[in-house]
Amino acid sequence: MAISKLMDVAGSGMNAQLVRMNATASNIANAGVVAESPELAYRAKRVVFEAALNDAMSRQDSLDGGVKVSEVIEDTRPARQIFDPGNPLANDQGYVWASNVNQVAEMIDMLDASRAYQNSVEVATTAKDLMLRTLEVIRV
Repeated sequence: MAISKLMDVAGSGMNAQLVRMNATASNIANAGVVAESPELAYRAKRVVFEAALNDAMSRQDSLDGGVKVSEVIEDTRPARQIFDPGNPLANDQGYVWASNVNQVAEMIDMLDASRAYQNSVEVATTAKDLMLRTLEVIRV
């Protein structure tokens, strides 16, 4: 695998994890938002990844790859119903609807995405270091 392709794969991983971290940050920021109905309540966003293999199965000489974000979907878990009769958004029974965001799960997802991003950075850094060492060997 050529260094440029290796950098492309690492870069695609960093980009995908950055999108994931942004979605998670948005979820955490909206965790406390309430609405007057379950349809209007904030739904957590989930990033769906897809392998980016460009004709890899048909070509034997090289393997292009990486990951790409195929879509961002809404979490299907239901919104939480909270009894808060003093809230101006409360319905006739005194309930408001909170987002379906689980802050603990979101923090774990953020840590996972951050570590995956760092792993991609390490791949790119190692590839760069190996390329520089190879150039020094050739120079001598």
